[in-house]
Amino acid sequence: MLSHYYTVKEYGEHEISIQKSRFIAYINRATTVEEAETFIQDIKKKHWNATHNCSAYLIGENDQFQKANDDGEPSGTAGVPMLEVLKKKGLKDTVVVVTRYFGGVKLGAGGLVRAYGKAVSEGLTSIGIVERKLMRIMHTTIDYTLLGKVENELRNSHYSLKEIHYLENITIDTYVLESETNQFKEWMVNLTNGKADIIKGSTTYLETEL
Repeated sequence: MLSHYYTVKEYGEHEISIQKSRFIAYINRATTVEEAETFIQDIKKKHWNATHNCSAYLIGENDQFQKANDDGEPSGTAGVPMLEVLKKKGLKDTVVVVTRYFGGVKLGAGGLVRAYGKAVSEGLTSIGIVERKLMRIMHTTIDYTLLGKVENELRNSHYSLKEIHYLENITIDTYVLESETNQFKEWMVNLTNGKADIIKGSTTYLETEL
């Protein structure tokens, strides 16, 4: 699993107008080729009467699944420029469809490349990008008498408090970077004078909006 990567924040759409043509960018996450292809087909069905529904996606830890489709536009003027925007932004697991309704003015090859690239770029800016960091959930069990001190120190640290379980003892779940788990355990042992039971839990990605 990647220690961190960037992707689109959520599903979104954004429309621009260039020389009377409408360009509507639809952007979403997709972790499999099947998800991406389904998304593309859904947009095509929604805009069955559009002049073009061009698409691109970038999927996999090593970008091993890539596709660019011009959907009738001159070769290389739509899908590839859209894919290049995703690459330049360093995004992963992202699919985009740009629907075009022709406005009567031909843009030429260069104009089309700029238009489709701009549609995706502005769409990403509008929808937002997040960084996903791989975190280990650390479970720290302590006595109730230590709760105030530990919770206060945690909230003032760079670690992210996930949840507090109030049972026979207190168990605090904390998001910790995988590379910092040993550092966290040492910090917690010192903080509690060795009166904490610290267990490594599962891993998950934590998102931060850029």
